[in-house]
Amino acid sequence: MSLSLLSRYAFFAVCVIFTLASLPFLQHDWLWPMTAVTGALSLLGLFDLLQSPHAVRRNYPILGNIRYLVEGIRPEIRQYLLESDSDALPFSRAQRSLVYSRAKNESADKPFGTLIDVYQSGFEFIGHSMRPAPLSDPSSFRVTVGGPQCTQPYLASVFNISAMSFGSLSANAIRALNQGAKLGNFAHDTGEGSISAYHRENGGDLTWELGSGYFGCRTADGRFDPERFAAQAQNPQVRMIEIKMSQGAKPGHGGILPKHKVTQEIAETRGVPMGEDCISPSRHSAFSTPIELMHFIAQLRELSGGKPVGFKFCLGHPWEFMGIAKAMLETGILPDFIVVDGKEGGTGAAPVEFTDHIGVPMREGLLFVHNTLVGLNLRDKIKLGASGKIVSAFDIASVLAIGADWANSARGFMFAIGCIQSQSCHTNKCPTGVATQDTLRQRALVVPDKAQRVFNFHRNTLKALAEMLAAAGLDHPSQLSAKHLVRRMSATEIKLFSQLHVFLKPGELLTGEVNGEFYSRMWQMARADSFEPNEVAAA
Repeated sequence: MSLSLLSRYAFFAVCVIFTLASLPFLQHDWLWPMTAVTGALSLLGLFDLLQSPHAVRRNYPILGNIRYLVEGIRPEIRQYLLESDSDALPFSRAQRSLVYSRAKNESADKPFGTLIDVYQSGFEFIGHSMRPAPLSDPSSFRVTVGGPQCTQPYLASVFNISAMSFGSLSANAIRALNQGAKLGNFAHDTGEGSISAYHRENGGDLTWELGSGYFGCRTADGRFDPERFAAQAQNPQVRMIEIKMSQGAKPGHGGILPKHKVTQEIAETRGVPMGEDCISPSRHSAFSTPIELMHFIAQLRELSGGKPVGFKFCLGHPWEFMGIAKAMLETGILPDFIVVDGKEGGTGAAPVEFTDHIGVPMREGLLFVHNTLVGLNLRDKIKLGASGKIVSAFDIASVLAIGADWANSARGFMFAIGCIQSQSCHTNKCPTGVATQDTLRQRALVVPDKAQRVFNFHRNTLKALAEMLAAAGLDHPSQLSAKHLVRRMSATEIKLFSQLHVFLKPGELLTGEVNGEFYSRMWQMARADSFEPNEVAAA
């Protein structure tokens, strides 16, 4: 027998020999604990030899289990012992600490200078003024959402809670988020899981997200039900209606709430059966062309009593959004707002290929949508929101500078209510009670305490935004533009965002004199009657 073979089985053999040898002497009390331990290990080693799924355990009985034990706690070891403050996985410790501090009303100030390498390519900053402006009241940082076809416009904060459904989040998490939104007078997006009783408890403003599953307003076969929609949409707590076309983390994929997370409450809220996975199809059944989408928007606006109606999407094929824009011109129907989600957005779970390699990042998508609307003279009639890894005042400022009117954050507010980025959202075993339907686990999330933290995070982030604006010589977030945002290109060169990107002039797409071949080509490929490209222009 080789030395290698002996070393692989040595520990198992020692445990077996000791157990068998000690059996005749068990009258000695001190021997019982040791024999019990080695006996248990011997049984484990025997099981390792007989099982078939794990080759390591068959080759290294008992000791092979150490590999799986360490692998199981690897994320925690990395997060708490090895991760640096700047490792973004997907949010860095510095980002999480910032949210935790502001949510707890603790100082987020840092001593001894920045930890960021300001000479590294990609570093971004906002220029300051030689004559700073007086500090503005953050409560005035609001934007009116509602175009000329809307009769009940909404005065929204520039910072709101992004879409997260009851079902993906626990009842206590929804309670805390909505109560915090009520305290701070900002909007809470329901996510596509519809409006639950927990959204209603505290009366915070709601943006009702309507996904392809039409949860809360669906027929038995999963199609859109106008009467059920109107009954919910006309509730005063619902301030805006958002059609979800796609989400950043898995655009074009649809969604699923596993059946083990579908409780009786979730089934009743969404109008789905128990004991089955709750599926959101990858596409809507209420419309199939850009023109039909515009008519659906008009229908929802009428059914809701004139409230702002818009859509959220992650940009994919550029000609498809331009097709929607052409449908706006052809029908005369305009959405009141558009929320641009970035591929860097989060979700409970998604295929790795989708998370990593499908969809346009938020800034590029936002800039494209902004430019298209400017080029059609529609930008002043449609408000733009942006969502994708936004947690700090600079994150908000950076998206407002390139075209957004407001910013949404999902994971930032999850951190505010206690999320520790364990990345176990899809397992129903969230350690903080945020993303689970386990009633015992979610008891750990104390609603009044976490609601106050949601309020604090929102208030302190906008306070920091006010200070940034004052330093830049500005009074209101709407004054931010691309000339205020700066990026380092190399060790010796920096550029304003107004120099980095193409910005269309008002009406350029209408006149045909387009600054940039890309926009001109996409406009030619776009069709109002189909999401398919114009084949002649595409050739």
